[in-house]
Amino acid sequence: MALAVRRLLAFLLVLGFVGLALSPDERARAAVEDWLAGNYRANPMEAVGKPPEEALKLLERALRFPPPPPGIEVNLNEPRVESRGPEVWVRFPAAIGKETGEVVVRLRGDEVVGVAWQPEGGMLPPWVSSPWFVPLFLGGTFGLILSLFFGGLRSLWRRALRVLWMRKRLFIGTQLGLYGVFFLGVVSAYSAPDLARLFQQLVGETIAQIGLERAMVHGPLGLAAVIFYWNLTRGLLLTTALPAMLFGVPALLLNALRYYLLGFALSPAVVPLDRFLLHLPVIVLELGAYNTGVFGGLALLGEVLAGRGYRQGLRVLALSLIPATVLLFFAALYEAFEVMP
Repeated sequence: MALAVRRLLAFLLVLGFVGLALSPDERARAAVEDWLAGNYRANPMEAVGKPPEEALKLLERALRFPPPPPGIEVNLNEPRVESRGPEVWVRFPAAIGKETGEVVVRLRGDEVVGVAWQPEGGMLPPWVSSPWFVPLFLGGTFGLILSLFFGGLRSLWRRALRVLWMRKRLFIGTQLGLYGVFFLGVVSAYSAPDLARLFQQLVGETIAQIGLERAMVHGPLGLAAVIFYWNLTRGLLLTTALPAMLFGVPALLLNALRYYLLGFALSPAVVPLDRFLLHLPVIVLELGAYNTGVFGGLALLGEVLAGRGYRQGLRVLALSLIPATVLLFFAALYEAFEVMP
């Protein structure tokens, strides 16, 4: 009898130690060490040629465990544990040189489902969080738009619309062609819903890394200002207008690929139809804005081929960005009120 009691006590003691070892912060600490050692590393290119299920798992692993940035230092002694629905997230302070942030470990039960670096404040510059950003940026843009419609900048607005009208075949063709690529992605998702869910997760986590949650504390107008800033600088200027200056073709190819993947991720095959329809105005306005920027690049190419020179083509491109910016402004307002809880 005494032997049986001792065995029972020993068994309970072992369970106690296992329970301590499996606490969320300890599991997360071990996961970070494995992540830094490269034990979670996966090469997405290895998915090529593999069976669909195996390729999907490899892509998902590469998405959930991006490689640690060079020079990252993680403080494993100050974990912060928080519940996120079915998951537990453990955050460790981290830094890359002077840039601070966190390494986030996602746990689902006893399973580590993700480890990733998140810079402080997301991918937005720190001054976006300042109290003057929203009224100055959003109010200033709204004032400029009113001036384009009703004030001293009406002649500039008319010139921009004249650029579209004089090249209406190219404009309409660009719009229809790129919208068509998006809806091709929407339809393609029905044939590969698991892969579409993976891309949906990729889009969601990419948006989360931007840092839009900070803007929500300022209400829908604050969120609209940040969305508009991001779409204007990264979406229109950096990834559309800049490549459009290289005679339009790079901007066309880049946006076509982006639209196909976006349609694949936002398809009603993986998103409830009511949510898709509610978000559809944002899709139409934002894609219409980027399409207009692509049109400007193709019009630049047309001006050069017609012998009117690269400088004249740049003027056409610059004028096309004016209605594109207006579309992004109203898209951001709608999206902010749509997504605010």
